[in-house]
Amino acid sequence: MSFIEVRQISKTFRIARKKSGLKESIKSFFKRDFIHVKAVEDISFSIDEGEIVGYIGPNGAGKSTTIKILSGILIPDSGDCLIDGITPWKNRVEYVKRIGVVFGQRSQLWWDLPAEDTFDLLKDIYEIPEEEYQSTKNDLVNRLNLQDIINIPVRQLSLGQRMRCEIAASLLHNPKILFLDEPTIGLDAVSKQIVRDFIKKLNKEKKITVILTSHDMADITSLSKRIILIGNGHVLYDGSLKKLQNRYECEKYISIKTKDRLFIHKKGIYHKKKTKDGYDLTINTNEISISELLNVISKKITIDDIEIETDNIDNIIVKLYKDYQI
Repeated sequence: MSFIEVRQISKTFRIARKKSGLKESIKSFFKRDFIHVKAVEDISFSIDEGEIVGYIGPNGAGKSTTIKILSGILIPDSGDCLIDGITPWKNRVEYVKRIGVVFGQRSQLWWDLPAEDTFDLLKDIYEIPEEEYQSTKNDLVNRLNLQDIINIPVRQLSLGQRMRCEIAASLLHNPKILFLDEPTIGLDAVSKQIVRDFIKKLNKEKKITVILTSHDMADITSLSKRIILIGNGHVLYDGSLKKLQNRYECEKYISIKTKDRLFIHKKGIYHKKKTKDGYDLTINTNEISISELLNVISKKITIDDIEIETDNIDNIIVKLYKDYQI
């Protein structure tokens, strides 16, 4: 059995709906109109211990709902989940000692107090022995460069500084699983890199299992080898990120600068556009290779310059969403 086993998890929310206007407000006071929204439906997957998995999807796909169920915050309507031998919502006191959770838009730090005060409080909540606590805290402070900010009130910290403190707070009790929900949202490039490097080292050294949700695909590509795509409450893709890239990176964009006119009709070239300085071509390398194309073109025209581009990961994910109609 895998470290994390999720089987046919479903969760529906009952949401009140009201039209605008005074009349509708009075009407809704006596009789409310509700709709039922399926956040996740029959979600199933398994994750081995020590894996870093990117859990991705558009807004409203059900990512945060899944994370809240896996962390024991929400109870599903149906289905089952076993993480390190525990069902999260059935034995919550024991379970929370094994997990760390970071929500990019939620804080567990006391706003008016220094982060170290929150750390001390978490030590008592998790009943961490003093020696172990001091050792872990000092290690996290050094790794995340918190020495100069740990005694400053949280409200005076920048977003990047606060997020580093949030991650440290979630790891004080040495959890076996780390849930990261948009951990780098709003961070600058330097802060993002610090967070990513830390997570990679943490996973490598302590074999901590990480489930990461993020709309920043640089987070996903730098940390995860496997992704799970969720859309409309269903798992649509579960597999290797490299395999996904290979599937879509066969499409290349070639910009040719030339003063000559180019007449070419060949399998694998499915878009040609005349530009001011030459031509833009889109090809499928499964049907025609770059070298083959250049060999054909160089016999027809004089090439002054050429640029070859491949879709970045953001464009690949957009195409994936379109393929699954989400």
